[in-house]
Amino acid sequence: MAFFNWPKLSLNDTHMQKLLSENDYFRTSDLALCATLSCCGFHLEAIDKQNPNKAIFLIERESGLDDCVAEYWQHNIKVDPLLFFGFLKEIKTRIHENNY
Repeated sequence: MAFFNWPKLSLNDTHMQKLLSENDYFRTSDLALCATLSCCGFHLEAIDKQNPNKAIFLIERESGLDDCVAEYWQHNIKVDPLLFFGFLKEIKTRIHENNY
């Protein structure tokens, strides 16, 4: 079962920084929100770790993203707990990898 099929992107690459436009990506440091959005089908494109004390998750802006975020903050969203935990583990692994 392979639901973790994220591309490997590095924010250290100057070209990559240009591609990651502010308007094209939703940014959050909330790990649970990031895992929830992943459960809802949104893609974590990169993790900005330029601040060693805080990871910023960049999620590609797509239709429905803002509604999903609003539902999260209103405590109205439901996700599969096993899927959530799987994404949570995968995101934590990506945080601790050296190439992100």
